[in-house]
Amino acid sequence: MYVFAVVFLAASCGQNESNKKNQPDDSKTSNTGETMEAPAGVEKVDFSDTVQLSANQNMVFDKELFRVKVGKKIRLIFKNTGAKSAMSMVHNVVILNKGTDIADFAEVARIAKAEQYVPASSIIAHTKTVSGGESDEVEFTISQAGVYDFVCSYPGHWGTMHGKIVAE
Repeated sequence: MYVFAVVFLAASCGQNESNKKNQPDDSKTSNTGETMEAPAGVEKVDFSDTVQLSANQNMVFDKELFRVKVGKKIRLIFKNTGAKSAMSMVHNVVILNKGTDIADFAEVARIAKAEQYVPASSIIAHTKTVSGGESDEVEFTISQAGVYDFVCSYPGHWGTMHGKIVAE
């Protein structure tokens, strides 16, 4: 009986080749042949040439997923919708190079006060750090297919202020 249960369990948990063919493939292959894991729901996101984000005292971006075309100029628009005051929380948007470890980047950013918490390495583009009621915009191009993280690099914000850009 015990042997039967083990064999049954092993057979029901394993996937043979025919089962694998029927499973959806959530990964994509970049033009370099590298497999990238597509974030859930990306197929429902329309392609855009504008990444428009806002955030306030809640320390979250209003959107977390964008889809862009490789090689096309992208406009990044960021607005801090917090109240305009001397006590307003500041935020920015930093688009990281593909494969950058966010925690490692955040540690380097934490000590980059002279650079407004945006170290020059590991980034594609960034907005200025803006207070409540202010905004900034920049243009950039992603030249390689993949999944790219974006974060607020102000110390302590990256844990809740992050998202992904999928370039295809």
